[in-house]
Amino acid sequence: MAEAGGDGPTLRYAKDGAIAWIIADNPKRMNALTGAMWGALPGAVAAALNDPDVRVVVLRGAGHKAFSAGADISEFENGRTGEAAKAYDALNDGAFNALIGCPKPTIAMIQGFCLGGGLGLALCCDMRIADETSQFAIPAAKLGIGYNARWVRPILSAIPPDRAKQLLFTGRRFRSADADAMGLITQLVPKAEIETTVRSLATEIAENAPLSVAAAKLVIDEISRHPERPDLARLDDAVAACFASADYAEGRRAFLEKRKPEFKGR
Repeated sequence: MAEAGGDGPTLRYAKDGAIAWIIADNPKRMNALTGAMWGALPGAVAAALNDPDVRVVVLRGAGHKAFSAGADISEFENGRTGEAAKAYDALNDGAFNALIGCPKPTIAMIQGFCLGGGLGLALCCDMRIADETSQFAIPAAKLGIGYNARWVRPILSAIPPDRAKQLLFTGRRFRSADADAMGLITQLVPKAEIETTVRSLATEIAENAPLSVAAAKLVIDEISRHPERPDLARLDDAVAACFASADYAEGRRAFLEKRKPEFKGR
């Protein structure tokens, strides 16, 4: 995976086999996200969804020092006051919702700083693989920012309410081991192993039946978000589609023939 980007802040999209990489590229500002980068993220997710060859989406920061330090504070004076603040929040919402609603598996590959909106994006992913250099914080209270209620749901999907309060009340920066203990991290790995681990995980997922993976994601998300009244009819349809698929027939044949299945996602 190439590390170099363009001259200015940008959100890059790269495809590597069955893996789509969405890369926050603003290394001079620890991959802080400009308004344009927030606005570009839904399109990048859509590109991955519309490509039948893509099975897994990975978010990362350019270089090795930061996943993302969050929103670019240099834009706050003009971009996060008055009516402009509502427009900026809408950009954030669009980015978060694109990830939350992505039916393909998403992984955040976290090195170094993962702060503010950067942590928000990571929490919208299905899994967060972080190395030992990673640090996590949502410093909204230190900046006088009211944290949007819509962005709390991904936090509560990862950690319990008391931990979420600790995160938001204090604005404290948590190092990797503490963040792992809190539940912010899915897997903590040595710095030298982060990319190998993420690639291996993404490849392992990509080799499985796409409809089965998508159904599992849909079921888990629906039940966790609506535990009292999940849309069971929709979930039953997704499971039934797996049994009616050509991939199910291929999986059975491959098992009987003692070979690796070749799933097509249909």
